[in-house]
Amino acid sequence: MKLKGKTAIVTGGSRGIGRAVCLRLTQQGANIVVGYAGSAQAAEETAAICQALGVQAIAVQADVSRPKQCAALFDKTISTFGRVDILVNNAGIARDALIIRMSENQFDEVIDTNLKGAFLCMKLAARLMMKQRYGRIISMSSVVGVRGNAGQTNYAASKAGLIGMTKSLARELAGRGVTVNAVAPGLIETDMTAGLPQSARQEMLRAIPLGRTGTPEDVAGAVAFLAGEDASYITGQVLCVDGGMAI
Repeated sequence: MKLKGKTAIVTGGSRGIGRAVCLRLTQQGANIVVGYAGSAQAAEETAAICQALGVQAIAVQADVSRPKQCAALFDKTISTFGRVDILVNNAGIARDALIIRMSENQFDEVIDTNLKGAFLCMKLAARLMMKQRYGRIISMSSVVGVRGNAGQTNYAASKAGLIGMTKSLARELAGRGVTVNAVAPGLIETDMTAGLPQSARQEMLRAIPLGRTGTPEDVAGAVAFLAGEDASYITGQVLCVDGGMAI
C-alpha cells in the first residue's frame, strides 16, 4: 500500500492501458479519478472495480482537449479528495494515414487530444502540486514518438511532443518536489491495436527483440513505479516499455 492516501487522476482511464493503470495504483492504495471522454459505462465499471478493492474512486467525464472540461475534472477531484498527488496523462487517439492523404483535421484532432490535452492537465496539476510541494506527473508517450512510424506522422508528433514537454516541465518543477516522467509503450494489446492488419502486426513483431506483444499490465507496472517513492530521484526520463523496439 505504498500509495495509501494519495489521489491519482488517470485520463483515458476507462479501458485498456488506462484501466490497467487505475487498477495497479488502486492495488497500492491510491484513490482514483477515472477520466473519460465518451465511454461512461466502461469508466463506471473501472471505478467500481477500484472501489471493490477498498479505495475511493469516481468517474468524471472530460474531453481533455477542452480547457473548461479539464478544469472541471480537477475541480471535481479537489472537491472530492482535497488534493491531486498523481496525474497520468493517458488519454489519446489515433487518426492514421500517409501524410499525402492526411487531412488537416486528422492532424489537429490528434495533436489537440494527445498533446494539448496533456498540456492543459499538466498546467492544472502543476499549480496544485507546487503548493503541496509534492507530485508525480506521468505522460503516456509511445515508441512511435521515439523512433517514428510510417502512416502516423500526427501521432508520432504528438507523442514526441510529450517527451519534450516532460523534460521541460521536469526542470520547472524539480525544486518543488514534483517529478515528471513519461512512459513509451510499444506494441500493446489494446482496442487501439486490435484493428491492425495481420501483415502490419507481423512486421512489428519482427522488430521486437523479446518477440511478443506487451500487455496493459506491463505498462501499468512502469507507471506505478514512477508514481511511487522508489522513483523519487527520477525525473525528466522516458521509460520505454516496448520489448526492445526502441533499441
